[in-house]
Amino acid sequence: MRVLDELAAMKGQFGRAAAARAGELLDKIRTSRFREVSDWIRLHEVVLFLRAYPQSARVLRIADEILYSFADRLKRMDREAFEDPEVSGIAGTGLSTNFSYEIARGLAARYGRAVRIDWENYQRPDRLGPVLAKLIPMAGEDATVEPHVNWQEWFEAAHGNLRWLLDNVDPQTYDLLEVPLRWELGDAAASRSRSRIPRREIFYHAGPFLKRADVSLESEFTTPRIDVKKLKRPDRMLDLIADTSAVRYRELWGFTHPDAAHVYHADLGRGVDVFFFGVPREWRLPLRAYHAGMFFKNGVPIGYVEGLSLFERMEVGFNLYYTFREGETAWLYARLLKLFRERLGVTCFSVDPYQLGHENDEAIDSGAFWFYRKLGFRTTSEKIATLIEREEARIRVDPAYRTPPATLRRLAAAPLIYGGGREWDGFELRRLRVMPRMAADLVRAKHAPEETRYLRLMQRDTKFRARVIRAGRRPAAK
Repeated sequence: MRVLDELAAMKGQFGRAAAARAGELLDKIRTSRFREVSDWIRLHEVVLFLRAYPQSARVLRIADEILYSFADRLKRMDREAFEDPEVSGIAGTGLSTNFSYEIARGLAARYGRAVRIDWENYQRPDRLGPVLAKLIPMAGEDATVEPHVNWQEWFEAAHGNLRWLLDNVDPQTYDLLEVPLRWELGDAAASRSRSRIPRREIFYHAGPFLKRADVSLESEFTTPRIDVKKLKRPDRMLDLIADTSAVRYRELWGFTHPDAAHVYHADLGRGVDVFFFGVPREWRLPLRAYHAGMFFKNGVPIGYVEGLSLFERMEVGFNLYYTFREGETAWLYARLLKLFRERLGVTCFSVDPYQLGHENDEAIDSGAFWFYRKLGFRTTSEKIATLIEREEARIRVDPAYRTPPATLRRLAAAPLIYGGGREWDGFELRRLRVMPRMAADLVRAKHAPEETRYLRLMQRDTKFRARVIRAGRRPAAK
């Protein structure tokens, strides 16, 4: 345990001596055995962090050896505790949940019988009845005359294969069935322990992490343009992105319905790659343009981003997986905003209250509000602005002061905005009860291969912009 404590303390330690010590500790802990599930989880997360933010090639190599051994090392453990959403996805464990038709179909195709119906947790297996009755005539006859039909037996006697069900029902029907799936990860590359993308050059951290105080959005936006390249064969990358979310019990609209014809890659620097894309015509939102992406640190997936754009304003959803929140979060966020600014022409960025902590305890615990506030975001509420001034005054007097959770929840009651004019402060899309009428060129651009031109045209159409903002305005928050 002392070795694990010391290893955890190596996160953010730099220099030759720190790199050597981190390697020694990893070597010592390589064959260690733990009794408690919490210790195994802690070991996994510390080593995964060091794999993404290594001080040396030796640290990276031994970290991978430890992570790749988890499936074998957990064989005799009670795996239920590893299925909590905060830690799910470790090699050698599994998870049970409902996935959408598209994600379930992809998982079944890639992982075969490792993904199956979780009958033990299927609350309403009777919903399968009408479907199986049509697909298996004798099951339909049984259901006609018998009061209690065992649909699991009929399913397994006929095929017992999830892919068969997915091949024989439409997506809407499947989603209504609410079929829980059991995914045994084993040593699959989709596990958090093993998920990687190839990277030729590894960024080894020889000096301190870039802190929030080192980052200025205004300054970042003036740096050289980020180079972007289109992927020629993106299928494997899109599968990896979908799997990376699935092992965390997550689905994102763009990851479920990606535009495979337009997937882009950008090297953000310091070992970070981001892959981003929109959605194809049939899955687009009626008004806003949609983009999503996943980012990787030295080949390890560390989080994702989602952007909903209307004129020059983008609502940004940013999630850095909890394992990596001691890394260079502010710098990474600034680079992502710069990328979208350059690619889409958006200059105003909005953060939804949920991201700040409204009905989101995870954001409260991480102090998400102050992360954005210290980057220069402002509130759209006059009442909250007064509360911010009070809290910032307390911090100036006492740097050790921490805003209480109850106050953080009050601070998170309204969106935060960076850039843009005050006309966006009172805008709420849900107030648009009727789809605003677009000019013909906007309609055509909305249905073009990509939504980039659609956004650019919107940004130049000042009359349409004014009409939409006026229709979506609400009284200023008090």
